[in-house]
Amino acid sequence: MNQYWSFHHWQKYSPPFWTLLIASALLRIGLILYSEWHDARSVVKYTDVDYRVFSDAARFLFHPSEGNVARVSLTKTLSLNVGNPYNRETYRYTPLLAALLLPNELVHASFGKYLFAACDLVNGVLIHRLLVTSILSQSTRTPGSDKAKPLDRQRRSEDTENITVADAKAWATFLAATHLLNPLVFSISTRGSSESILCTLVLLTLYYALHHQWDAAAVMLGISTHWKIYPVIYGVSCVTALAAQTRPTTGWGLAFAKSLVCTRTLRFGFLSAGTFFLLGAFCYAIWGHPFLYEAYLYHTDRLDHRHNFSPYFYLTYLTYPSPSGSSDDHALSLMQRLLRSPLTSLVPQLSLSLGTGMLLGRSTQDLPFAWFVQTFAFVLFNRVCTSQYFLWYTLFLPLLASRVRFSWWGVVVWAGVQAVWLAEAYKLEFLGENVFFGLWLRSLLYVGGHAWVLGNIMEGYAFGVTQ
Repeated sequence: MNQYWSFHHWQKYSPPFWTLLIASALLRIGLILYSEWHDARSVVKYTDVDYRVFSDAARFLFHPSEGNVARVSLTKTLSLNVGNPYNRETYRYTPLLAALLLPNELVHASFGKYLFAACDLVNGVLIHRLLVTSILSQSTRTPGSDKAKPLDRQRRSEDTENITVADAKAWATFLAATHLLNPLVFSISTRGSSESILCTLVLLTLYYALHHQWDAAAVMLGISTHWKIYPVIYGVSCVTALAAQTRPTTGWGLAFAKSLVCTRTLRFGFLSAGTFFLLGAFCYAIWGHPFLYEAYLYHTDRLDHRHNFSPYFYLTYLTYPSPSGSSDDHALSLMQRLLRSPLTSLVPQLSLSLGTGMLLGRSTQDLPFAWFVQTFAFVLFNRVCTSQYFLWYTLFLPLLASRVRFSWWGVVVWAGVQAVWLAEAYKLEFLGENVFFGLWLRSLLYVGGHAWVLGNIMEGYAFGVTQ
């Protein structure tokens, strides 16, 4: 099926975007109502355990008491009576999330799920708008015109030169549907995971960047990084794209390094970092060190021995301190301590994430692809990786569909290595079998398989050259 047929096919058969949006909303409302019915009748809950953590944190925040109160100078100065959400064990998020979920206490216990589902819909709207106004507009023509802008300057075809604005809108609706109707997306939000809020912040950052509203993009990047630290990697590709607009250079020598330092890039960095630190200072002034440690510093010494897709879990499991404390770092070899250290995984992770951002972000229109690759590499080499992390990079796939030659083999490998891992994890989680070593081998297969998929996507991408 060529791309021309796809555009015209979806113009003829696809529903209006608002119909898709309403259907997506009804689907999510139905699942949330079902979750309430299911959880009341089943031992195995539909609702994610994280949602209970969020709700408990909101309860701690709303009901300060002796032993549960923010005891920092700002609350004393302003006579604020605020609880401490970090009294809820395992709450390791910004306190702003707990504040957003206060209606769980005041209105309804499922308010947070509806909020996360609403962010899903907002994300669908943003994807649609990005496609129509920034991405597919590169290849559209108005009816009656003789020429169309090329989809990219490396890959032209007679098919794409016949794409009309109506075709592009229909195609954008279909691509937005791949996000809105994605089971991974709507199951995560309706089960009570907050990832959709972060996705909204990231998409808003990208929206402003592609529309050359760099001040707004910088502020949104600062907010995104406050919400969860990993979006900081996008700053590299943003600065590279902004520098390319200001001082176009070729190659990677001294001239390129100098181009990264100019008034516009410094302004972007100042606004972004300033927003991040202002939000952090505000939260620190109220909740103090618990906020700083749980939201950020915890991840620098986190020892997660629970099985997850990452192969790092196994060595942590083998060297994890016993409850009696008989096992400690002194009993481990230097190599074991280095491999177990959470900081060790940052070397390949940040090298690839930041390096690809600089390599692929030299054109503003390539930012969606650069962010996809950066995020994929970040997740792939992260010390802890669960299925919801995949949402961080699959978010960008609808924005790349018009410029990437996807292979069905890539889909098969991407899903297949996960299925192989999950089959072994089932034996450990539900049958209690000691299959840690086999699970570790499958984790290595996961890394190799997903790395192959990423390489194929990068090879099949058509770079643009226009700003």
